[in-house]
Amino acid sequence: MNAAVRLSAYAAALALAFGAAWSIGAAVGGPAPAPAPAVAAPLPTGPDAHGAGGHTTVGAPTAADGHSHRAGEIVSAGLVDTAAGYTLVPKTTTYRPRTSGELAFTITGSDGSPVTAFDVEHEKRLHLIVVRRDTSGFQHLHPTLGPGGVWRVPITLPEAGVYRVYADFVPTGGPELVLGTDLFAAGDFEPVPSAPSRVAQVGGYQVRLDGDLVPGGPSQVFATVSKDGAAVTDLEPYLGAFGHLVALRQSDLTYLHVHPDAATPTPTDRSGPGIAFTADVPTAGTYRLFLDFRHDGAVRTAEFTVPTREAR
Repeated sequence: MNAAVRLSAYAAALALAFGAAWSIGAAVGGPAPAPAPAVAAPLPTGPDAHGAGGHTTVGAPTAADGHSHRAGEIVSAGLVDTAAGYTLVPKTTTYRPRTSGELAFTITGSDGSPVTAFDVEHEKRLHLIVVRRDTSGFQHLHPTLGPGGVWRVPITLPEAGVYRVYADFVPTGGPELVLGTDLFAAGDFEPVPSAPSRVAQVGGYQVRLDGDLVPGGPSQVFATVSKDGAAVTDLEPYLGAFGHLVALRQSDLTYLHVHPDAATPTPTDRSGPGIAFTADVPTAGTYRLFLDFRHDGAVRTAEFTVPTREAR
């Protein structure tokens, strides 16, 4: 995942800044740990070799947004279906709402052939995000790569509308990419408004987001998880981290993905209630943020709507 969002957490500094308001629990457990090849890269048997903060993604579509990019970096941000010679090719784009179906697609290389070799990032070779264009109906999916380089995953589009699909991956020997395309579910479409909100209620949990998003520089943010009024101090690792954050710039659905900049936890490690991030958002505007966390064996998603604040 690349530039416009370099979301890496500086846990110690953040803890000092918010120490009185936060009770960030320390994780317990062991120590911190071009044309593509024709054969898929094997999945690792241990913790994610890239580390919990090693795959930070995406920025704005061009450097004209005022956000500088590293030399040679490919900026895709989910706004295009083709970048650096790689193309996201869905088998079909039309679905019936509220009906179980399958999303099948390939990632083709510059020669038009399906790519079958991908690097593992956060325990998966490809992360798939689906969200309706009004930013409702968020889903974080993990397709399976099958014969012929075809990725497949069950999918249900909950309501009628146009949905944006983001394929977040690193082809072996290629750049970090986020490619996007649209899916269509026929029927009457009623947009769901997203009023500014920093507190999410999900499945009996309350998740609060503190800190401001300031464009053009690092922004410290904390997510704090509680249940029935009590702090949750035993968050479980999910995909090699204690939390995964996806941000979408509401104006154009530019995609940003972030993981805490912390040592990769072991399966028995626990942490909470706070998850710290540092966000580098490219421009002023309103961002929709989706936080995945796992507790009691289940993954839940908390949603926030956060306008940026101008630098003081």
